[in-house]
Amino acid sequence: RESGSRLPRPPPPATALPPARVFNMLAAVLATATGLLPTPLHRYAANARSSAPMASSSDYDVRLDEVAERSSRLIAAKEEAGLSFDELATKLGLTNTYTAQLFLGQAQLKANTAPKLKKALPSVSDDDVQAMMAHFPMRGFDERILQEPNVYRTYEAVTHYGEAIKRIINEECGDGIMSAIDFYCDVGTTTGKAGEKRVVITFNGKFLPFIEQQAADNTASSPRD
Repeated sequence: RESGSRLPRPPPPATALPPARVFNMLAAVLATATGLLPTPLHRYAANARSSAPMASSSDYDVRLDEVAERSSRLIAAKEEAGLSFDELATKLGLTNTYTAQLFLGQAQLKANTAPKLKKALPSVSDDDVQAMMAHFPMRGFDERILQEPNVYRTYEAVTHYGEAIKRIINEECGDGIMSAIDFYCDVGTTTGKAGEKRVVITFNGKFLPFIEQQAADNTASSPRD
């Protein structure tokens, strides 16, 4: 190169964050597998933020702290009862991962499930049960949860096989995606040929086809000046 000239700096590595829906699932998988208590590090991945208006960012932080504290109380009650998420899910009639989502504030407790929760965990307060039913979760994540090896490895598996999964979905179902709303996630185990324990994670989501946007079907077209 010419004297005094400098080579251009290489571009920084891409740091695109993964979709929130993936992290909702991974946070529940982590909780199901480990029973990890919510901490400030992953409180964003374990919150059920209220839909109520908030006057300031400090109010917002208070909400996050309230949900993290409630999650801690719920998991403490679970531990006191000596129940695994799998056992608790059986009592509630839910998948084990969805049950973990309830405890992490990533799902709303429904009225018909609340009595089952109280029966399974009598030490859970009525106030916590009411809060779990009243608040609409703000489902999200903190990217720092990737520091947890269990979560990172699961995320890596999903992204590594992502294109292959997409192509097979397209071949089997057509042009569309798997829903993460009309969706079931279950974590189990099996035994391998050598006698080793193996993890089995099942995603069961409704197929949502992309539509052809026919102008005649558009009931709310944009105005033209």
